[in-house]
Amino acid sequence: MPATQVQSEVVVAALQLACRAPSLHNSQPWRWVATEHSVELFADPARLVRSTDPSGRESLMSCGAVLDHFRVAMSAAGWKTTVERFPDQDDPLHLATIEFTAAPVSEEQTRRADAILLRRTDRLPLAAPPDWARLASTFSEDAGSGAVRVHVVADEFRCSVAKASQLADALRLYDSDYHSELSWWTADFVASDGIPPSSLITAAESDRVDVGRTFPVFAQPERRRELDDDHSKILALSTETDSGDSVLRCGETLSAVLLDATMAGMSTCTLTHITEVPASRDIVASLLPSDAIPQALVRIGLAPAVGATPPPTPRRPIEHVLQIQRPSNT
Repeated sequence: MPATQVQSEVVVAALQLACRAPSLHNSQPWRWVATEHSVELFADPARLVRSTDPSGRESLMSCGAVLDHFRVAMSAAGWKTTVERFPDQDDPLHLATIEFTAAPVSEEQTRRADAILLRRTDRLPLAAPPDWARLASTFSEDAGSGAVRVHVVADEFRCSVAKASQLADALRLYDSDYHSELSWWTADFVASDGIPPSSLITAAESDRVDVGRTFPVFAQPERRRELDDDHSKILALSTETDSGDSVLRCGETLSAVLLDATMAGMSTCTLTHITEVPASRDIVASLLPSDAIPQALVRIGLAPAVGATPPPTPRRPIEHVLQIQRPSNT
């Protein structure tokens, strides 16, 4: 049966929503091609954050997140998606071919797509999530295929994770290329990518968060003073291998976890600096089952109801990431 054609306007709208997906330093390392009967996802090597992610592993995970976001957006538009991952053995940058079948839309699918716009990376201290045991049980369902596992890091191991976070920063203290890259992606002149100052935290705020990447500090009034420390819970996402397929699927699972948490009213912060450095990655691995390779951690907690919601981080214009290769009337 031939694949169903979806109107270009529907695809463009879904991709504009999907590209709200998180990525390393908001680098948005993806490229899309809409053909007559499919949408193709490619990694964009020009968007690699090379000193931080020399292997491209986190770039691939970011592409997995945007792939899942796209499927969520298309579901809310009335289209079921079928994905073939790495469809071209001769082109490792060709990550997925997505085809479509018309399907009814549930209220849950609509809420999930709405969560894409509500999600923010929250680097500030967070309160403990209420009813954590019930909420945590939902995240294991996000692993889906079994190639990815979601682990709840027990509170007793929090200190070990904090030490791993500090070690990752210490081992890069004199890495000038890494710090130059951080400064570039957090410069206040960026308009369509990178991390704006409004999404970063002050030195005093950072002192109250024990697990987090150290970014350049911007001066601004201190927020959430009512929280002396960060009381978020931590999840670890792992795979059995570092293969491209496993890492891509891990990004898809990360997207699912973030959207589930957002739908539950929680704030989240994805952490990958710990898994970028072998020594700190090994510390996290020692807290997980023996065959688990940690790929990313996520802080999940409750943001106080008072206080302004930070503005969304910028995104590249859709015409910079999408090429349409189909007749103009479709």
